[in-house]
Amino acid sequence: MKHQKLLIHKVTGAIFVRAVKRFITSEFGWKAKLMFAGLIILLFCINGLNVVNNYVGRDFMTAIAERNRAAFIRQAFFYIGVFGASTLVAVISRFIEERLGLLWREYITRRTISHYLTQGTYYRLESKWELANPDQRIADDVRTFTVTALSFVLMLFNSTFTMVAFSGVLWSISPLLFGVAVGYAAFGSYLTIVFGRPLIKLNYDQLDKEANFRSGLIHVRENAESVFLARREGRLIRLLVRRLEELLINMRRIISVNRNLGFFTTGYNWMIQIIPALIVAPSYINGKIEFGVITQSAAAFMMLVGAFSLIVTQFQSISNFAAVVTRLSAMVDAMEKQPSSGEAGIEISEENNRVVYENLTLVSPQDGQDLLKALSLTIPSGTRVLISGTNEDGKIALFKATAGIAATGKGRIIRPSDEQMCFLAERPYLPPGTLREALVPTRLSSKISNDQLYSLLRELNLETVLERANGLDVDQDWDTLLTLGEQKLLAFIHIFLAAPRFIVFDHPSSSLRPDHVRMIFELLNRHSITYLTVENSEDTIEFYDALLEINEKGKWAWRPFSAGITAA
Repeated sequence: MKHQKLLIHKVTGAIFVRAVKRFITSEFGWKAKLMFAGLIILLFCINGLNVVNNYVGRDFMTAIAERNRAAFIRQAFFYIGVFGASTLVAVISRFIEERLGLLWREYITRRTISHYLTQGTYYRLESKWELANPDQRIADDVRTFTVTALSFVLMLFNSTFTMVAFSGVLWSISPLLFGVAVGYAAFGSYLTIVFGRPLIKLNYDQLDKEANFRSGLIHVRENAESVFLARREGRLIRLLVRRLEELLINMRRIISVNRNLGFFTTGYNWMIQIIPALIVAPSYINGKIEFGVITQSAAAFMMLVGAFSLIVTQFQSISNFAAVVTRLSAMVDAMEKQPSSGEAGIEISEENNRVVYENLTLVSPQDGQDLLKALSLTIPSGTRVLISGTNEDGKIALFKATAGIAATGKGRIIRPSDEQMCFLAERPYLPPGTLREALVPTRLSSKISNDQLYSLLRELNLETVLERANGLDVDQDWDTLLTLGEQKLLAFIHIFLAAPRFIVFDHPSSSLRPDHVRMIFELLNRHSITYLTVENSEDTIEFYDALLEINEKGKWAWRPFSAGITAA
């Protein structure tokens, strides 16, 4: 139980306070403050109307008991008026609450997406398994957090106002009934925590198990062709069934805890209806109070106990909320964790005019075999390098290490900043969207004209791509519309328009025709962009100034074709 309290009180509270502070100091803060102030005012109105309704209800029932037609009609009109005003205020309050929750979700989601897609955080979390199902946490957990947190805050305020408003009403009817209400609610809250505390851990696990099951189904959809060709459906069926069984087992445990909790909470709620009558009815029988006081006491008792019993009535929601907050806390911590450049023993620093490898050693993370031994080399701007040799793993490891992807080894890499050095993988990536969005770097969206794009597309013989894409401004799915070679050419145009000092290619000839490869190199040479190419063949050796060979057991050889290129 101590662990559960720690989870709810410290983690949930700290995350909530931090989230609120960031929200109210953001660009959305002024609007959020106005909406929240409006909600507090409406809560005052709702509780005021509830108190009025309590007294109107008393007089209404008394008029019925006394067969007073005039009083009955008058109180009926009052009743209808109070109901109408309460409905109006409640609907407006709910509308503002939903809009405020949506505004809060927008802010947190925008901020989270920005962190997730900055400095390779998404890659780090995936490659190192630092966080399970970040997509579900961003999409679902943020929504649950904002909606539930706001709801709990408003319920807490509403409960406080209700306590203040109805404590006096109930005390004026019967001090004993007031004492019973407080004691009953306290006892009920304690037992609810005792019976329901396993739900927090179970709900946390359930969210992950549901996400794992869904990710398996997404894997099938995204790899449908490969699965069909490999005929591996049986393996996937076993995987999905196993994940389904895991979530069902956990869900059965949740249902069992809810059953035990339900026995108590259901009886607890039923007793609320009869306790006031048991205490107040004898006074009516003895002629000390009017009949309407019985219904008034029942309503006031129910309102006051409900205000004190927030844990009882909302424990299932609270337990799920605590699980969501814990998951969000883990996500925020993982995203804000600063990656250590020396974590794998490789130091990376920036210098715009050259690429330097200082005593760089790369090893296989699987078996510890050397992929590259003590590479020391300086490549100044303007030097075009072909990286070849028989050690394919070594070449790919060097490509990834240069790009800043986590690699196992030691040494130092000096390279230009991300804005001045771009990388084109063997399988390129084009984000879904329009052709213009696929080609133009975001920071240059207002500076690149259509004529520039048309010219580049023509130079690389991609006019047919423009036709199939229905122009520059129609959303397309590039994986289904284009061949791999066409996607790589479009990705090259995107990098070329960014105008970096260096470009590093990974096996361009694997999906491009030789004439396209030559066009790319000619275009880069005309614009004085330095390129390093990982390749298997030397068919385009005339486009290079030096050759770096990486062979078996990590041995390397450097062969310059011109002066001015040094191997330290």
